Amino acid sequence: MQQPLNTSYPVLPLRDIVVFPHMIVPLFVGREKSVHALEEVMADDKQILLAAQIDPAVDDPDSDGIYKTGVLANVLQLLKLPDGTVKVLVEGQARVKITEYLENERFFEAKAEYLSEMPGDPAAITALVRTVGEEFERYAKVKKNIPEEALSAVSETTDPAKLADLVAGHLGIEVEQKQELLETLPVSERLEKVYGLMQGELSVLQVEKKIKTRVKSQMEKTQREYYLNEQMKAIQKELGDGEDGQNEINELAEKIEATKLSKEAKEKAEAELKKLRNMSPMSAEATVVRNYLDWMLSIPWGVKSRVKKDLGRAQEILDHDHYSLDKVKERIVEYLAVQARSQKLKGPILCLVGPPGVGKTSLGKSMAKATGREFIRISLGGVRDESEIRGHRRTYIGSMPGKIIQALKKAKTTNPLILLDEIDKMGQDFRGDPASAMLEVLDPEQNGTFVDHYLEVEYDLSNVMFVTTSNSYNMPGPLLDRMEIIPLSGYTEDEKLEITKRHLLDKQIKAHGLKKGEFSVTDEALTDILRYYTREAGVRNLEREVAKLARKAVTKIVKGETKHVEVTRENLDDFLGVKKFRYGLAEDENQVGVVTGLAYTSVGGDLLQIEALRLPGKGRMKTTGKLGDVMKESIEAASSYVRSISPQLGVKPPKFDKMDIHVHVPDGATPKDGPSAGLAMVTAIVSVLTGLPVRKDIAMTGEVTLRGNASAIGGLKEKLLAALRGGHQDGVHPGREREGPCRAAGEREDRSRDHPGQARLRGAGDGAHRQARTHRVGRGGRGGRRRPARQGRQGHRRHGALTGTTAQSFRGGPSGPPLCISSSAR
Repeated sequence: MQQPLNTSYPVLPLRDIVVFPHMIVPLFVGREKSVHALEEVMADDKQILLAAQIDPAVDDPDSDGIYKTGVLANVLQLLKLPDGTVKVLVEGQARVKITEYLENERFFEAKAEYLSEMPGDPAAITALVRTVGEEFERYAKVKKNIPEEALSAVSETTDPAKLADLVAGHLGIEVEQKQELLETLPVSERLEKVYGLMQGELSVLQVEKKIKTRVKSQMEKTQREYYLNEQMKAIQKELGDGEDGQNEINELAEKIEATKLSKEAKEKAEAELKKLRNMSPMSAEATVVRNYLDWMLSIPWGVKSRVKKDLGRAQEILDHDHYSLDKVKERIVEYLAVQARSQKLKGPILCLVGPPGVGKTSLGKSMAKATGREFIRISLGGVRDESEIRGHRRTYIGSMPGKIIQALKKAKTTNPLILLDEIDKMGQDFRGDPASAMLEVLDPEQNGTFVDHYLEVEYDLSNVMFVTTSNSYNMPGPLLDRMEIIPLSGYTEDEKLEITKRHLLDKQIKAHGLKKGEFSVTDEALTDILRYYTREAGVRNLEREVAKLARKAVTKIVKGETKHVEVTRENLDDFLGVKKFRYGLAEDENQVGVVTGLAYTSVGGDLLQIEALRLPGKGRMKTTGKLGDVMKESIEAASSYVRSISPQLGVKPPKFDKMDIHVHVPDGATPKDGPSAGLAMVTAIVSVLTGLPVRKDIAMTGEVTLRGNASAIGGLKEKLLAALRGGHQDGVHPGREREGPCRAAGEREDRSRDHPGQARLRGAGDGAHRQARTHRVGRGGRGGRRRPARQGRQGHRRHGALTGTTAQSFRGGPSGPPLCISSSAR
């Protein structure tokens, strides 16, 4: 039975909630129309009509978007919040049905009529009241968010209609289902629906509780995200929807079968996959296992690239990419020939040692190109952690394999050429010694069973061709012993000129966008660049100077000043500015106590000026120039030896007590150390004692012992090239090199015949000094002492210049050649 109401009421549309009669509910109101409706209610002390929206997502519904059946409610309390919203407490009174909406722009206003409830069968209602009450108590125990007041109200209610409405208001069901209950007028039918919905909701809650219990036993309480993911997994398991994780595991299993893993690696991969099957997909440990399997399957297993064995083509590639370096290229071709014949890369690891800019890295690229191998470069400069080579253990967060395994993954083959660049720059600290870890990698007898800490299985590196580069021999002995050293000395002026014409000019012309015929450099200009603007063993600074020329040429052409730029000796200063270096002899004339020494550094050879001065004093020896301990001791040894032979030089021993000797090496801000300045020190001291000037065109190197023997030296070729760059005609050295025989001197002598303008550096076997009258004043090879020739002192003064110590004047013996002083015959 429907009873019409005599007045209209403001309508408040509700989202996601249905209010039943006898319910007290707090509501938060923010929409403008709804706020106006509440203001109207409070102003006239009216009741308000509460009706649910059909679509909760609509922010501003019209009258058709609101259910017709609602509840007439009293406003108990209203509170305006600072953010503009209104909190209102309402109490449902009776069911009503909207019959007509009135025109009102500020809020919804409608007329309604009461909906009368039909009681139904009394016996059935009595039974349902008892059953619904008991079931609601069980429901409240499982739900656990139903307040005690609601539970008390339900248990104390005897009115069937009120009981149905109270229980319906606390069920966790959809809005559509609650609206259906609101529109159900027969009380017995409504109680049956409530009971059925409560039964279904109770079943869902029990399953949810079971899921939560099982999930909670598998995780820690603090891992909220993990808990939610596990809950999702459990729900999917209940619904039979967990195929994604299984698909991933099946894909991994297929990859393991398809990859040619070793027996040990396959067993390890299958064991890890078995562990992964039993893990939760979202657990932290499962992520670690998946990453491990990804790495295991991404590195090459039994995949080789085809190696080219055409040595003629390899020689052509090396000759095309690099000018000169004949000995180095010959050794590389020999190495490739052995590997092509033996079918297995067993043998020493090549180590290219030389100053920066001589082409070590590019030689490695050419070797890879010549053999058809994949080229991978690993920079070892600054590596201090052993794990960088061997990998991190999987117990650490963010662990990953070492650089070797990473390089193989990048190469995608088991036989690439891996260039280990700057192997002498590795350091060590508390995290381990990476140089020691490299011992296994670079040992052909051990790297077939290389074990990375991350993979934990053996991997065969014997097919990899390792080439290392270094600027010096400053490496641990065991590591040096595992490599075959191929020295790359600096280039001569002729070689640099040819390299510039063949490679550097074309490279910079292309890099700067110059066209053919727009830019040219004469040979005379290139020679002046080499002599006056660069002083290095390699060609890096030379390339920078050529690039500078190209930039300035491009600028002139773009500005429209000219269409062709030609750099000549006359206009070179306009492009490169003031000359940076002096070419030729450091001294313009022979001077007493001034000797040119030769030094070896990590960037090639260099000239070292040594000055000695005699002054009144008490027989002290003073040294300056920021010298190291070894060089200071070398000066002391030279001084002691000269004093021991002073009578033979015409200097009486008492004279030493009345004078001091000051030895200075200029460029005092640069640290200097090493023993091979001994010959130059002896010559400088003898020069100041005898007053004889030293020839300006001679550079010398060699270590001196107390017995006057000249010991073997290192870096002979680099030192002789430095003398060439300095314009010295003669080089004096012991004739023996510490690292092994060097044919640099002979090669330079041969080149001087083809290029008369070049200096001729003499070493062991050169007979030029045999023109001079030699006076042996040191110990002979058999231990005997020879008296100097009577005319020796006079001969020195007659010929006028002290040439220094020469290997040709030495007489060989078990203890090495003796130190000698000879006069020039020129």
